[in-house]
Amino acid sequence: MASINLIESFTEFKEAENIDRPTLMKVLEDVFKTLLRKKYGSDENFDVIVNTEKGDLEILRRRTIVTDGEVEDDNAQIAYSEAILVEPDYQVGEDLYEEVEIQDFGRRAILAAKQTLSARIGDLKKNILVKKYADRVGEIVTGEVYQVWKKEVLLLDDERNELILPKSEQIPTDYFKKGENVRAVVKKVEMKNNAPLIILSRTHPTFLAKLLEIEVPEIFDGLIVIKKIVREPGERAKVAVESYDDRIDPVGACVGMKGSRIHGIVRELRNENIDIINYTANIQLLIQRALTPARISRMEVDNENKYASVYLKADQVSLAIGKKGVNIKLACELTGYEIDVFRDEEQEQTEFDIDLEEFSDEIEEWVLDELKRIGCDTARSVLDLTVEELVRRSDLEEETVKDIRRILQEEFDKDKE
Repeated sequence: MASINLIESFTEFKEAENIDRPTLMKVLEDVFKTLLRKKYGSDENFDVIVNTEKGDLEILRRRTIVTDGEVEDDNAQIAYSEAILVEPDYQVGEDLYEEVEIQDFGRRAILAAKQTLSARIGDLKKNILVKKYADRVGEIVTGEVYQVWKKEVLLLDDERNELILPKSEQIPTDYFKKGENVRAVVKKVEMKNNAPLIILSRTHPTFLAKLLEIEVPEIFDGLIVIKKIVREPGERAKVAVESYDDRIDPVGACVGMKGSRIHGIVRELRNENIDIINYTANIQLLIQRALTPARISRMEVDNENKYASVYLKADQVSLAIGKKGVNIKLACELTGYEIDVFRDEEQEQTEFDIDLEEFSDEIEEWVLDELKRIGCDTARSVLDLTVEELVRRSDLEEETVKDIRRILQEEFDKDKE
């Protein structure tokens, strides 16, 4: 039987290797049955046989042999006199199978079939691509930079599929060159103008989460869980982690020996500072950890309104706020509380102290030694005790103690002025 070679006739087949064969056969069958309906009015008595291995296709027409003059439907029946011209042994009532030549459809119909086939295969490829990447949303992919534009970068994956990395999803200091391999996370997949649009991101928290999963086996194995990630891309990120195994320090595991695990991630994120903190349900402790690297003196928390007033030493306030307010902004996002920081003047005043040795020109040496004997090394430690307490604990007389306290207090009063 004559056949046509589809791989030669329809070049789109060469690009359809990733389409499964049952689907491909169904598409071919549908396309040629459409041709048959247009030419013969019906496709009921036609069989379309596809061999996708060789790219062959046959169309067989099945008709029942009837007595001459009794043909009611040319598509379903054939006269006995015509049947024996094909094969002399045919009898009335038997089925006659004839091959339909593709050329019989006409040049215009064949061109239309090729266009339809091309469109159907194109749609199949789009659907396969959309499904493939829809299943990979939230996963890291690697693409080769093909084109760099002002608002986006076009990447190609291993199968030469197009991936888009918009400017808004790039780290501010990202700089790409053609041919460079870039890692990003699949953010979303959508159809635009009947074409699949695969959007990647390097700024999404999931990108950092997946990088940590790659670098930290304990996260991949589920022994450490990432509770929350907040980022200011290229500036700072805060990651709250919790360990399900008491023997594992989640922060230490994420950072690695001498920062070995975190350094690679920091480089990938263009030197973004990453604070790994141990998650806790204690909100005060979580706020304290979230404001890393600042050290908090004290805080007041309003759980009902989710508000916290945090007091710090003067030199810690700027650390808590961070460059361009990034640190406190991320701390608010991580904890879910609105945080305000204040300079803790009371604490500063309390903590300001003077070593007793500084008073050696006003207080005799043996008196200083006696105060040190009872654990008073600084001026503040002496003033924190009452006259009675100092007299009871030392060998000093009440008048001497009062003189000492006066001298020490005058020094603090000078500093206030």
